[in-house]
Amino acid sequence: MSEHAEAIARLRADLAGLGVTGAYEVGDDGTLSVWIGLVVRFRDGFYRWQEGQVKRRHLGTDPKGCAIRVARRYGELQADVPSWWDELARSLRGDVAGDYP
Repeated sequence: MSEHAEAIARLRADLAGLGVTGAYEVGDDGTLSVWIGLVVRFRDGFYRWQEGQVKRRHLGTDPKGCAIRVARRYGELQADVPSWWDELARSLRGDVAGDYP
C-alpha cells in the first residue's frame, strides 16, 4: 500500500469514528470525497482539503486532527444542504445513490 493510500485510509477511519461514513476514495490512492465539493487529498506530507475555492491543509502526521476539522465542516454543510442536491442526485444516479455525495 502506498503512503498516499495509507494516509487516506487512516483519515477515512477517523472520519468514520466521527460519524462521517459516506466518504469514498476517488480514482487514485490519495483523494477522498467527503461530500458535495468537499474533497481531501494527501500530498507532500499534508492533507489538503478543499471545498469550492476554499483550500486548507493539515499535517499528514495528524489524521485525527484533520478528521475533526473536516467532520466539523461536513456537519455545517449537512445542516444547510443546497435545495438542488436531492433532485440532482436522484436524476443523475437514481435511488441507488442513497446518502453518497
